[in-house]
Amino acid sequence: MAPTEQAPVQTLTDLPYLDVTAPGFSIRAPEVMAARDASWAARTPYGLAVLRYDDVQKLLRHPKLRQGSYRWPALNGVTGVFARWWEAMLLSQEGETHARLRRMANPAFSPKLITDLRPKFEALANRLIDGFAARGECDFIAEFTEPYATGVICDLLGLPFEKWRELADIAGEMGLALGVTFKDDLPVIEAATARLFAYAEELVALRRAEPSEDFIGMLVAAGDRDGAISEQEVLDMIVLAIFGGIDTTRNQLGLAMATFIEHPEQWALLAEQPDLARAAVEEVMRVRPTVTWVTREATEEFLWNDLPIAAGTTIHLFSQAATSDPAVFPDPGFDITAERKPHFGFGGGTHHCLGHFIARGDMTEALKLLARRLKNPRMNGAAEWLPDSGNTGAVRLPIAFDPA
Repeated sequence: MAPTEQAPVQTLTDLPYLDVTAPGFSIRAPEVMAARDASWAARTPYGLAVLRYDDVQKLLRHPKLRQGSYRWPALNGVTGVFARWWEAMLLSQEGETHARLRRMANPAFSPKLITDLRPKFEALANRLIDGFAARGECDFIAEFTEPYATGVICDLLGLPFEKWRELADIAGEMGLALGVTFKDDLPVIEAATARLFAYAEELVALRRAEPSEDFIGMLVAAGDRDGAISEQEVLDMIVLAIFGGIDTTRNQLGLAMATFIEHPEQWALLAEQPDLARAAVEEVMRVRPTVTWVTREATEEFLWNDLPIAAGTTIHLFSQAATSDPAVFPDPGFDITAERKPHFGFGGGTHHCLGHFIARGDMTEALKLLARRLKNPRMNGAAEWLPDSGNTGAVRLPIAFDPA
C-alpha cells in the first residue's frame, strides 16, 4: 500500500508496540505479523519499526534519513573499543567520508574478483564436505559454515587458511554485539574486538614489510602513498572486512540449511538443477535473513503516512517482516523457482552492502555443492540459536544426511 493510501496516524501512541528487548522476542513472532497487519509501523524501545515492504523499500533511500545503526552502542548505553570502532567504520559514515572510504574498498569487492575466486570457493567447499561426508552427519556450523565463511575471507585478504579457527571465534564473539543482549555480553565483545585489532595491526606491519596486491596491501599502499586513508581507517576497514564477511555468511548458510530441511522438495530440486543455486541464495535471504532489520535515523523532521517523524528518530526497517508482506508476496512460501521482488538482506541505497558480490558468489557455490553431495538432510539433535532478532543464526546445527 502506498504511503498516501495509509489510514492517517496522528501520534506515535496510535501505533502498535513491540518490545524487541523482551526475553525470547522473535522477529518472526505472530505479534510482529499482527502489528504489520494493523499498521505500517510499530513503536519499540529502540525507536520505530517499519514493517511493510513498500515503506521499507522507500525509506531505505529517503533523503532525510541517514544510516542509523552507528547509534546502536549509544542506544544500549555502551562505550569502549567496540563502540569506537562501530561509530567510526565505513558502515556508520555519511557524505564525503563514506564516499572516500567506499572508493578505497570498492576494487577489492568487484565482480571480476569474485569470478577469479569462484574456483577457490568450490575447492574449499569440497574439501570441507570431504571431511564429514562419509559419516552421514555433522555439526553444520562447526564443520562447514564457520570454516567456509572464514576461509573465503582468508582467500580475499591473502591469509593462510590455517587462521580460520582463530578468526571465526573472534567474529562469533564480536557478533554478540548485534543482538539484543549486547550490554550483557560486553566483556566478551570488548576482548574479541581488541584481539582483532591487534591481529589487524600485525597484518599491516607484514604488508609493509612484504608489499602485496591483495585487499590489505591495497589499503596500506593507499595510506602510505597519498594519505587517502589514515592508519586508523585502514585498521577499521580490515576489522570490518573480517568481521562482516565471516559473521554474516556463516549465519546465512546455517539459516539456508535449516530452511531447506523444512522444505526437502526444494533441496532435491536444487540438486537436480544446480543452476538454481543463485536463486536459492536470494530466496533464503528473503525468508530467513541473518540481518533481520537495518537502521536509519532522521536527519530532519518529515511526514510519513501522516505521522510526523522528528529529527533524531531511530527507524528500524524490519526486512524479515517486509519480505513476507502479503500485500507484495501473496504466496510468501519458500520457492526457489518463484519470481520475487528484491529482498533487503543486503540493505539498500547508499549503504547497500559492499561485499554483496562476494556473499552471493560464495553462498551460490556452497549451496550448489551441498545439494549435490548431501542427500535428504535432516535434523540430528537439538540446534542452538542466537536470539531471533538483530543478526541471527545457528550456533550449533547438528544434521544427518545420505551421502551422495
